[in-house]
Amino acid sequence: MHNDQVKRRAVVGLVGNPNSGKSSLFNALTGLRQRIGNFPGVTVEKKSGEIALASGVGVELVDFPGAYSCYPTSLDERLVVQELTNPKGDLFPDAILYVADVTKLDKHLLLFTQLRDLDLPMILVLNMMDVIQETGLQVNVARLSRELAVPVLLVSAREGQGLEELKTAVADLLKDPAKYRPEAPFYEPGARARDVLADLRQELPARNDYHALLLTHHASWLRHIPEETRHLVQQARVRHEFHSLRAQVEETMERYNTFEPIVRDSVRFAGDQASRSERLDNILTHRIWGPLIFLAVMFLLFQALFAWAEWPMNGIEWVFETLGTSVRATLVEGWLTNLLVDGIIAGLGGVLVFIPQIAILFFFIAILEEVGYLARAAYLFDSLMQRFGLNGRSVVALISGHACAIPAIMSTRTIANWKERLLTIMVTPLTSCSARIPVYVILISFAVPKETFWGFGLQGLAFAGLYFLGIAAAMLSALVFKLVLKTPERSFLMLELPEYRTPVWRNVGLTVWQKVRTFVEEAGKVILLISIVLWGLSSFGPSQRMAAAEANAARINQELGYTGEAAEDVLASERLEASYAGLLGKAMEPVIRPLGYDWKIGIALLASFAAREVFVGTMATIYSIGSVDDELRIRERMAEEINPRTGQPVYNSATAWSLLIFYVFAMMCMSTLAVTRRETGGWKWPAIQFTFMTVLAYFSAMGVYQVLS
Repeated sequence: MHNDQVKRRAVVGLVGNPNSGKSSLFNALTGLRQRIGNFPGVTVEKKSGEIALASGVGVELVDFPGAYSCYPTSLDERLVVQELTNPKGDLFPDAILYVADVTKLDKHLLLFTQLRDLDLPMILVLNMMDVIQETGLQVNVARLSRELAVPVLLVSAREGQGLEELKTAVADLLKDPAKYRPEAPFYEPGARARDVLADLRQELPARNDYHALLLTHHASWLRHIPEETRHLVQQARVRHEFHSLRAQVEETMERYNTFEPIVRDSVRFAGDQASRSERLDNILTHRIWGPLIFLAVMFLLFQALFAWAEWPMNGIEWVFETLGTSVRATLVEGWLTNLLVDGIIAGLGGVLVFIPQIAILFFFIAILEEVGYLARAAYLFDSLMQRFGLNGRSVVALISGHACAIPAIMSTRTIANWKERLLTIMVTPLTSCSARIPVYVILISFAVPKETFWGFGLQGLAFAGLYFLGIAAAMLSALVFKLVLKTPERSFLMLELPEYRTPVWRNVGLTVWQKVRTFVEEAGKVILLISIVLWGLSSFGPSQRMAAAEANAARINQELGYTGEAAEDVLASERLEASYAGLLGKAMEPVIRPLGYDWKIGIALLASFAAREVFVGTMATIYSIGSVDDELRIRERMAEEINPRTGQPVYNSATAWSLLIFYVFAMMCMSTLAVTRRETGGWKWPAIQFTFMTVLAYFSAMGVYQVLS
């Protein structure tokens, strides 16, 4: 093992360039045996999973972020260097599977040769075996293995070819790692570097000279280097006139000069293997047709969210209605039954009904990523993004933000320019995340009639319009921030466009399953807690107010001659208004009345800051308590709500549009603010972000309501 701690199983690191097929190989090897968390000390998503080797031994496979070099230009690359230069770290691997696209081997070997010189046991995994078979590409595996001095294997993560041979090779590597260590390094540091290393040999916790060289380059930011050692490294660099950037360039050029001839002699291309992708790029990245096709794809996606999800949504609604009715019929009437039916079942059912639409959204995003289209979108809109102070890579964050702002903000680590990264972080929450889908769906039903226009559903068009409104707001906000934040920095987009491939449906299915499961687990926990709290606040209140509410309900029922369910409905409504939740909502009502909202909506607005989807669960809980008809669907119950001031429906077109606009512009949730704080290093930017989004949401919603009403 590589450290003094006794580990239950060996750790194998999966490393490679972006778009090398690394994630596909991870999915193929681990299947559903995956765990998702964060790397230590950072908010970068960490995927790990268990693979069973032929010997029956289980090993942990860790999927590291994609990186091009040990000289990082992004925070993701820094994380890779941090973990792979820290032998005492928990994630320091016992072995590495280095994944390279066999069709781009000359571009993917720089990082490989650097890790090889770190004396890490490695296997070079050449992905895209199916491409070799399709195009007639010739790869001399034996020569590559001999020249690079590591085992080389061909696999196809998409087709599942070569995986058993790979597992056998991993078992052999772990059994006797010394046998597979190269005898000579790929690169020897220059004279000036050797002088610095001679001075620091006793100070740096290095495995060999190249490890010490990387620590010398990066001592200022590597977390496992003590502060005292950092000062010694800096003094040695100054003393020997060691210029880090110049040394990095010289090393990179020497490595390329060494491995490019090896690749030329070992890999022979048969014809123009990239012609299909180039022909497609002539259309899909065209300066006119490209954006039009992108908009059409997004438009069809939003239409599908409504058209495909209706039947499964109705089915889920029926399940929760039946469950609530059965529970109430089975249990004795009392506070526990009311908590289960009106609090937990109503709250969870009001949100889980939107799983079909969330699954459809992730399904399309996964397909776009699988076929290689998202990278083209970044390239396509780079020049436009630059005008707004953003970067082509910001497109990936903005598109990802339609799934969830948290990983979208974390994905900005690939943006090297600080200003562009900050602007992307600040405006990404304006894109409509999947948690807003439940809010949009339920409110659009009040704002837009269920009709078609030229074969397209008006509700689907409104849904798409809200998403594009969020994107437009993000772009304009970025422009304002660009004008306010003056920096001399300029950046350029360097992006490798992957080959177009048909999607691997296994990967698409795994992505949808993981994202929906995460949504259910995370949203479920929050909604369960808030539903219970709201039920308590809505069911109880000051004793004098509750007694007065009951007396008032009795008076109303006597005057109007109500009995049975009608009388119970009046009593429930009066008790709700007198409850603690009613008091809280009434306190908020003067502030939100100009927006067209009553006190019940105020409670939902406040609760939904925990998570946007909680709005629907909150309304379900409130209206379940206020109604004696347990089988009445939340949308129907909201439609019947009457404003006592005006005698008009609460959820008319003006109020619904006001709420929609508010939720387009308002801050997504507390978790988004928390991740913004983590990524920017303090509360300054989250505070600015929250303030400008809240002000924008409030006055925009007020303007819409005042005009439409």
